[in-house]
Amino acid sequence: MKVRLLTILLILCCPALHVSAQDVPQTVAEEPTFVPEVKLAKALVDGDSVLFMKMNNVYVYPVMEIKSEKQRRAFNRLVQNVKKVLPIAKETNKIIIETYEYLQTLPDQKSRDEHMKKVEKEIYQKYKPRMKKLTYSQGKLLIKLVNRECNSSSYDIVKAFMGPIRAGFWQAFAWTFGASLKKEYKPETKDRLTERVVLMVEAGQL
Repeated sequence: MKVRLLTILLILCCPALHVSAQDVPQTVAEEPTFVPEVKLAKALVDGDSVLFMKMNNVYVYPVMEIKSEKQRRAFNRLVQNVKKVLPIAKETNKIIIETYEYLQTLPDQKSRDEHMKKVEKEIYQKYKPRMKKLTYSQGKLLIKLVNRECNSSSYDIVKAFMGPIRAGFWQAFAWTFGASLKKEYKPETKDRLTERVVLMVEAGQL
């Protein structure tokens, strides 16, 4: 049941892969990914009460060496794209968890199937308009960030629910437009810069 919801969003994501490759600037996330946190508390240290404050993480990185205007535009575009699709990736993970937990409370398979149909309809209504507005690069980035949030590649999720033939079809569809559902998010290597941006967006630093 968990993979079914994510599969819907991944398939809705595919239309974004065949829109114009020209990126449209998006500077504001549709849903906030940064939630300010300030917590005051006391701790007992060597018999004394010590006040302390808990705040959001603050990430400190070496200053980026941007050698050209082209690199600057590319970085700004990455920040814009992360702000655009990171909320969708996080919502995907939240929907999966909440729906799975609710399904466990239902008494039989019939009631679970009925609830799933209702959820699927709501997902289509809410996300299809948003997915159709994504640019080519945003669609590819969303596939990676869903992998980041859900710890599973898009291809494996579709394969688990729809089987290898349908998974192969959607992989071929994505590949036609230069994307891949098998792409995995690699924060320590290839996607290191993206991870830096994601963490800073989550922390409210970008």
